[in-house]
Amino acid sequence: MRGFIIAGCAALAAALLLAAYLFLYVRPRLPELDVITDYQPKIPLRVYTADNVLIGEFGEEHRDFVPIAQVPEMMKKALLAIEDGRFYEHHGIDFVRAGGAVLSNLRHGFGHGGGSTITMQVARNFFLTREKVASRKLNEIMLALKIESALSKDQILELYMNQMYLGQRSFGFGSAAQTYFGKPLSELSIAEMAMLAGLPQNPSRHNPISNPKKAHARQQLVLKRMRELDYISEGQYQQALAQPLHINSRGKQGFDTHAEYVAELARQAVYAQFKEDSYTRGISVYTTILKADQDAAYASTRRNVIAYDQRHGYRGPETFIDMPPDPEQRDEAIDAALQKRPDSDGLIAAVVTEVASGKVVADTGDGDAKAITGEGLRFAAPALSAKAGAGIKLRPGAVIRITQDAKGNWGITQVPLVAAAFVSLDAETGAYHAMVGGFDYNLQKFNHVTQAWRQPGSAMKPFVYSAALEKGFSPATLINDVPLEMQAGGKVWAPQNDDFKFDGPITMRYALAQSKNVASVRILRALGISYTHDFLEKFGFDPARQPSNLTMALGTGSVTPVQMAGAYALFANGGHQVEPYLIDRIVDAKGAVLMQTKPPAPNDDKTLALDPRNAFVMDSMLREVARTGTGAAATKKLGRSDIAGKTGTTSDAVDGWFAGYGGGIVAVAWMGYDDPKSLGGREFGSTLAMPIWIDYMRTALSTRPQVTRAVPAGLSQVDGEWMYDEFIDMNGVKTLDMEAETPTDPAALPETLPVETN
Repeated sequence: MRGFIIAGCAALAAALLLAAYLFLYVRPRLPELDVITDYQPKIPLRVYTADNVLIGEFGEEHRDFVPIAQVPEMMKKALLAIEDGRFYEHHGIDFVRAGGAVLSNLRHGFGHGGGSTITMQVARNFFLTREKVASRKLNEIMLALKIESALSKDQILELYMNQMYLGQRSFGFGSAAQTYFGKPLSELSIAEMAMLAGLPQNPSRHNPISNPKKAHARQQLVLKRMRELDYISEGQYQQALAQPLHINSRGKQGFDTHAEYVAELARQAVYAQFKEDSYTRGISVYTTILKADQDAAYASTRRNVIAYDQRHGYRGPETFIDMPPDPEQRDEAIDAALQKRPDSDGLIAAVVTEVASGKVVADTGDGDAKAITGEGLRFAAPALSAKAGAGIKLRPGAVIRITQDAKGNWGITQVPLVAAAFVSLDAETGAYHAMVGGFDYNLQKFNHVTQAWRQPGSAMKPFVYSAALEKGFSPATLINDVPLEMQAGGKVWAPQNDDFKFDGPITMRYALAQSKNVASVRILRALGISYTHDFLEKFGFDPARQPSNLTMALGTGSVTPVQMAGAYALFANGGHQVEPYLIDRIVDAKGAVLMQTKPPAPNDDKTLALDPRNAFVMDSMLREVARTGTGAAATKKLGRSDIAGKTGTTSDAVDGWFAGYGGGIVAVAWMGYDDPKSLGGREFGSTLAMPIWIDYMRTALSTRPQVTRAVPAGLSQVDGEWMYDEFIDMNGVKTLDMEAETPTDPAALPETLPVETN
């Protein structure tokens, strides 16, 4: 008996000493609770379209803050069932569970038993480390008591469910729902909720992507506990056990439209203002991009780039790898090769494992061999020929690309090497509607819309013709389309039309529609280099990037696609300069507006850069180009009368363009190689860029009425053609170069032979 008394006294003394230690030493040293009483979750930067579709997310922590009131009741029950069944009953410490943990620690050593409540886990997650030492556990207990006295149970659970790390860079259950299942928390089934509820204990071990078997076992344990606590019925339990789960194998939140170049530009703009806070403050950027337009632009660009690439034949495998005879080593070699070559939206990297008569078998790394036969071999037929060279011939170890058609059949393809760009703007405001900066952002980050300075070719001619209208020219002006040879200072230049044909006297309207080079050079020579060069600045062109010689008429300067779009907008909107802009507004996590773009007011005199008469006449001439000229396919295929635009092809078809507008949208398409080289002797702006433009416009214009233009004051028709009123009485230019040739200023000739364009 005496021994029991002594032991009891010792235990009491130890308890008193522990209590004294906790309340006199540990408690005064506990941190303040500001970090949880004023919880500021690290929410990533998110970028949206104008119609509220997520297109980008930036930040180390993927987190979607979900208020506890919006968390499904079954999600709470699933979590509490496995983590803290008496959460709403205890005051931070579950003594029943803690007693079991103490016994486990005594049997197996400290650190073996858990017993942490959700409140204790909040304390650990916000304030402590996960180091398994007694002092940390004591601090955890005291912090839990302090938290329970400061916050309600729902507030504590809200902190837990939004802060906990759940694998795959996802923090909180809202983010994990998107990461693993691609849908919001509110749409999860009981089985899916149970899978998420099993993650907090060990996000790595129970990760359904990297450890599906352990994740499934943990999920079953959660469901069992839910049934034992009567949170779900027997029927719900059995149904959840049987439900197959479709896990997002990539483990990242997907986006509903391809707008990677847009998202990156938005990120740069936000970072320039908010620096590293951009990625944690929950900032949202709403761009001017329209989802339907962006989808159409992306699909059109890729489809037509692939079409061009396939017109020019199969180049052969991307590389070759050795195929070890040992199956395990061979699989490792295949996996290593494929990891270096990310898929490109349906263009899947694969390694050839077998080549037989009429069949190629390829391994994509998913364990399912892909047999390619029949039509699927047509594109790569030259590589299967007995005459194929070593660098192109298909054999085991060849790294290729394959794609699957709508019927599930596989075919050999390749990743195009050619680059492309597409951009569309609202002609009145300059707001971006769509932007595709290249074939695949993941393969190349360079944004050709904003960064690629390329020769525009004949897409530049309308601006020279616009300058001519101010000097008394009209669409009816007759220009002598005959050979032109200019000599000065030992230099000789004889520009050619693209078809090497000359039509004699032609109207200026016809010259633009048929993209006549010689007539355009004659116009520029008559206007003067200095005057025309200065005139181009009205359209937003960089004068330093435009030549100060007669090749200006042939587009030998440098422009970007977005610069061209902004320039054509003046013809589309009646002469007003627009500043292309991408961001409509930036808001913080609480919805407060941090920045708002104010678009220009319609028909504001402050933005008027071009005489409205000029814009009207040029519009009529550009509609002619799209109706009967080099861009005739645009009007024919779109079936509208308000389509206007101009093709552009540089010498040797190094660059192909189509710039134009309709329905209040101005758009530009471009194609070319980053390392400039010919796109092919039979390729032109009409075969390269115009198909992209048409395919996009077919969608973009589907809900837009046709645009009719009111005739501006000071403009009259003479013999069926428009002319400024002040030039009607014999002051206008009726003909050009119909008589003897005039000498050319030596300074107007190029130092080197220029490009010829159409």
